[in-house]
Amino acid sequence: MLEIRRSKIIDKITDERMVKVTDLMKDFRVSMETIRRDLHYLEERGYLKRVYGGAVVHGLYGEEPSYERREIINFDEKRAIGVKASELVNDGDTVIIDVGTTCLEVAKGLLRKKNLTVITNAMPIALEMMSHGNCRVIVLGGELRSGELATSGSMAAEQLQFFYANKLMLGVGGISPEHGVTDYHLEESKTRRIMIDRADEVIAVADYSKFGVTAMNCCCPIGRISTLVTDWSTPAQALVPHRAAGIEVISAPRISS
Repeated sequence: MLEIRRSKIIDKITDERMVKVTDLMKDFRVSMETIRRDLHYLEERGYLKRVYGGAVVHGLYGEEPSYERREIINFDEKRAIGVKASELVNDGDTVIIDVGTTCLEVAKGLLRKKNLTVITNAMPIALEMMSHGNCRVIVLGGELRSGELATSGSMAAEQLQFFYANKLMLGVGGISPEHGVTDYHLEESKTRRIMIDRADEVIAVADYSKFGVTAMNCCCPIGRISTLVTDWSTPAQALVPHRAAGIEVISAPRISS
């Protein structure tokens, strides 16, 4: 039973990139101490890295889960983040919205705002904002990535130089105090770095599974973030170093059905 449980934990973290102690306790009907012993055992053998409240895939990695998979994972948390992050935008703002499933939820939350100008490299976000009759949408050009339906490359980078924005909604592949905000896709990470330079405020949106994760490409140190919006599932201890860096941290509450 012990070996089977630990094997299933490895399968789960390989598939989902992060596991929570509370979820594992429910899945296997064992105590917190048992799960902690399992995670300690697996960490010593290089299968994972323990973080506050759970564990993540061990080490640096460059393979991102598919867009279709990410649309499903942690949807309730992403929806709550989208609602809370959209409250930080004022009527009349110019907003850059990054690619990603969490940023798409932010875009949905912005539909009640007035007189926005939205700059984005993500086709799903552009289409979402176009359903808003009182919003100007600017789409960056460049090479279109399948699945993600996002543009990047030299054309997107050049076009970004012509704009300034009040706020940037920044997607996150991983975030940690040591390595800052990181992501998986090389060209999109370059685009993100320019987006950061063109915005007065950088609002990072990250559900609990992104904390303690380090992807291959560096986007910015955590000190460059103005505000970090996460969800109720992120352990309070994981947020301490981000607040210590001077970031305003907002934990979005669960949205009742």
